[in-house]
Amino acid sequence: MRVFVDPFSFRWNAIYGEGVEPDGFEVRGIDISHYQERIDWSRVRNAQIKGQPLRFVIIKATEGISIIDENFIDNFYQARQNDLIRGAYHFFTPDEDPVRQARFFIKQVKLETGDLPPVLDVEKAGNLSTKQLRKAVHTWLDVIEKHYGIKPIIYTGYSFKLKYLNDGTFDAYPYWIAHYYVEQLQYKGQWSFWQYTDMGRIDGINGSVDCNIFNGELPQLVALTMKPEEIDEVGL
Repeated sequence: MRVFVDPFSFRWNAIYGEGVEPDGFEVRGIDISHYQERIDWSRVRNAQIKGQPLRFVIIKATEGISIIDENFIDNFYQARQNDLIRGAYHFFTPDEDPVRQARFFIKQVKLETGDLPPVLDVEKAGNLSTKQLRKAVHTWLDVIEKHYGIKPIIYTGYSFKLKYLNDGTFDAYPYWIAHYYVEQLQYKGQWSFWQYTDMGRIDGINGSVDCNIFNGELPQLVALTMKPEEIDEVGL
C-alpha cells in the first residue's frame, strides 16, 4: 500500500532507521501496486526473504469507486503464471459509497481457486466518525462476502485498528496488520498477516516493496484460499 505519510500515522517509522526482519516465520510474501513499476517475474518467483522462498503476493486492484491500478491486470496474471499464491486488495475511500466501492471491486476482480480472499485496505477515516466508519467498512465486507462466499481479509495499521476498528465484530475476519520496525507485535488479538516493512528489497523489483509474513505454515495459508465450491457459487 502507498499513502501520504504524516507524522502521526502508523507509517511514520518508514522514514527512519533500518528495517527489522522478524524471526521465526517461514511463509513470506509481498504486496505490490503500480508503484513497483515493471517487475521481472522470472526473478521474483525465485526470490527469497531471509532464506525463505516467496510464497504469496497481494496486488492492488481498485480504489474508491473508479480507480483501477494501472498494473493490476498484468500483475495479477503474472503472479498466477509464476506459481505464487495471489490476492487482490481494494483501497477504501471513506467518503465514497461503500456499496459502490464493493461492486466496483467485484466488477474488476475475478478470483480463481487457490487465490486469497478479497482484501479491504482501510487506513483513513476521512470525515466519518468512528461509528460511521465501522458501518461503512461492514457494508463493504458484507457485499463482498455475499458475492465471493468467503470472509474478506482486513488490512489496517496497528494504531488505526485500536482507534477505529477495535470492535469484536471485526474479529471474525482475517486480520492483516501493518506495524513497522518492531521485532515482535504488541497486538494481543488474532492476526493472519503482518506487513513489517515498506522498505524491503526483492530480486526482480527495483526500489522498495512491502514485505509480509503469514502467521502459520504453508498448508494453513493454502487452507485460507478460495475453494472450487466458492468459485462455482459466484459463477466466476
